Amino acid sequence: MQRKLALVVGIGALTIITLVNLTSSKRPSAEPELPKDTITPIPGSRHLMVSAFKDHRLGGAIRVISVICKQERQPLYCVLCANAKADAKADGALNQCAFSPAKVDVHNESFGSPFVTSDVLCMSPALQQATHVSITANQNANLTFLPIQNREVKESFKYNFTVCISNLFQEYNNALQFAQTMEVYKLIGVQRVVIYNTSCGPDVEKILQYYRKEGMLEVVPWPIDKFLPPSAGLKYDFHHEDMHNYGQLTTLNECIYRYMYQSKYLLLNDIDEIIMPYDHANLEKLMGTLQQQHPNVGVFSIKNHIFPGTKFDDSGRIVPGVNILEHVYREPDRKDVFNPTKLLISPRSAQQTSVHSTLKQFGLFFNVPFDVCRIIYVRVPLQRQLSKDQPFVDQKLWEFEELLISSIDRALKESGVL
Repeated sequence: MQRKLALVVGIGALTIITLVNLTSSKRPSAEPELPKDTITPIPGSRHLMVSAFKDHRLGGAIRVISVICKQERQPLYCVLCANAKADAKADGALNQCAFSPAKVDVHNESFGSPFVTSDVLCMSPALQQATHVSITANQNANLTFLPIQNREVKESFKYNFTVCISNLFQEYNNALQFAQTMEVYKLIGVQRVVIYNTSCGPDVEKILQYYRKEGMLEVVPWPIDKFLPPSAGLKYDFHHEDMHNYGQLTTLNECIYRYMYQSKYLLLNDIDEIIMPYDHANLEKLMGTLQQQHPNVGVFSIKNHIFPGTKFDDSGRIVPGVNILEHVYREPDRKDVFNPTKLLISPRSAQQTSVHSTLKQFGLFFNVPFDVCRIIYVRVPLQRQLSKDQPFVDQKLWEFEELLISSIDRALKESGVL
């Protein structure tokens, strides 16, 4: 049996639409095969596709968040299909499909790794009502279809502030700091946290389940190590694995589009970092001031400040991890050294992001003064030569101590960690 699909080929400003016959081995089945995981191989290649979104800022183009091997670039093709049912349920038949060449936009930040976060763009105007998409390098392959998200523009959002935490890996088990960070974020106005999980330890797994049941946390499975040998470091020259930092750049970009129409603002940072307003009581008041002062800015850069940390057991607690309330000494800013930043953004203003800055955006970019907002980052010291009196005393977190102690204790007990 054969089915006619629209083949759309762009030649400069001219678009030619013809019809081609695809044999049954090429066409989607009546009940489309949907991904069983959050990462799906692209047939006929070493590339991977993750999730698909309609980008209304680009005329309704379908953006498939992907991982592309730079050394093995080849033509890729989009198969856009419409579900037979208006509500596009996963078990509905796909009865209209458009086949077209894909445009691959490789992000210009990879930290030297051969596999790079990329956008595979399906620009075909032939099927504006598409509900599913597949990417392939082999036109005869069996296809797995991704549901297309963000098909409708929304002007109101479920959440005001969402934190995107790139990923957990290597059996991360810092249960105490995880719970403390979640509770601090509640107090400053975060309603949602999204975390991409490759692997974590048993105590953190209990904490994840606790906050999922509470409704604050979304855990996205991220089994990147099933497909590529990922690096836990930043530079390919030292680590030589295929994927930078367990796919950190891919998850950050995926989170932007996942919450494009769910959250007014996104905070893009790591689990051991807290974006903390210093000049305002909470994030809502901070952003109210910043947006009033800078109405055309959609990307706000927040400077990182190191709080040297070591583990303490003098309290007799048995919970593994760093107690952030015990660390009130902040390293002085170094004017001659690059200080990393993280981002607080409107997702509708971002197109592509790296770890410390956006790569493509709509609107302007603003560096927030450190006395207005900064990142509290408890980690091993970077300035080991400092004398005892050189670090600054920064007791911002102590403002929340009374409320934090009871809420953290409840989280640790009800989760089963204690």
